[in-house]
Amino acid sequence: MNKPATCLTPRFFKTVIFIRDRNSHGQEISGYIDYAHRLKIEDFEVYFSGKKRLLPKPADMSFYNWDSHIAVWNSTPNYQVIADNPEGLLFKYKRDRKILNVDPKVSPGDNSTRTPIQTELYIQAVIFDHISRRKT
Repeated sequence: MNKPATCLTPRFFKTVIFIRDRNSHGQEISGYIDYAHRLKIEDFEVYFSGKKRLLPKPADMSFYNWDSHIAVWNSTPNYQVIADNPEGLLFKYKRDRKILNVDPKVSPGDNSTRTPIQTELYIQAVIFDHISRRKT
């Protein structure tokens, strides 16, 4: 008996959100957010309802405060952060071990897409979608 193809069900999409904007103190910050991980540890209703803006935090995959020059990176259950790469910051999806390259001058990598978001809510926003084709 054949099993149905399920490789494109939502659980296989692992999205990374890049946001650059100003925090409540007026400092410019930026960072990469593992969307699936943040959804598990935080109630997103305040973001979806517009009561609060989604901003990177020091606990996210990466966080940089442009005024204080504080840089922090953290691996998540989904992604390993590769910060010591001479070509720039990379994220390795732990399930299929594929690299997500966030450098806008190169391809984001196998099974990944980069979508810049035109918005007036943030200085800059980009969504990276990685599709894992590995079976569960």
